[in-house]
Amino acid sequence: MAAGARRGSPLTLEEIYATALRLANEGGVEALSMRKLAAALDVNPMSLYHHVANKTALIDQICLTMGERLEIPVMDGAPWPERLRALGHAYRRLATTYPSLWRYVHTHPELVAAREGGLWDVFLPILRAAGVPEEELLRTADVLHGFVTGLIINQQNGHVGGDRSPEAMDLMFEAAIDLIVAGVSARFSPAG
Repeated sequence: MAAGARRGSPLTLEEIYATALRLANEGGVEALSMRKLAAALDVNPMSLYHHVANKTALIDQICLTMGERLEIPVMDGAPWPERLRALGHAYRRLATTYPSLWRYVHTHPELVAAREGGLWDVFLPILRAAGVPEEELLRTADVLHGFVTGLIINQQNGHVGGDRSPEAMDLMFEAAIDLIVAGVSARFSPAG
């Protein structure tokens, strides 16, 4: 069967990636298959291979697609602590919007090792504005990214003590951001 014979319209990469992202988020990355994706798109599974090399390439791309959906408010000229808080909250929203795929990304270091695009294009300039010297920039970014990522994963998995209500999780996240801002200020600000 020719690509699009059942569906009546040509298949696009954007449609493939958006549908794959939805399926991975609903059923988990491990459950995503080219056959399930083809069924959701109403195409022959082989037609997908005209657009995507294989499942690994598809997953790599939907991870990038998810990262591109990080909604960071434009805060040009705002003090770095406000920008860092906004970025932290945007990052957490992304993690709660795409929990399965977000966890997958953070258990595959090759997907985050490059430190480029989306998050990093905003995060590194914020750290520079906070006074982090270039020679400590990537190490500091990795530590803070790991701290926030670990907290989000622990919250998602219920590995936190005490009250686990959404309100308590919000307060815990706020406390984490406060600690990060205080720590960066103490270590790198001229007065610190």
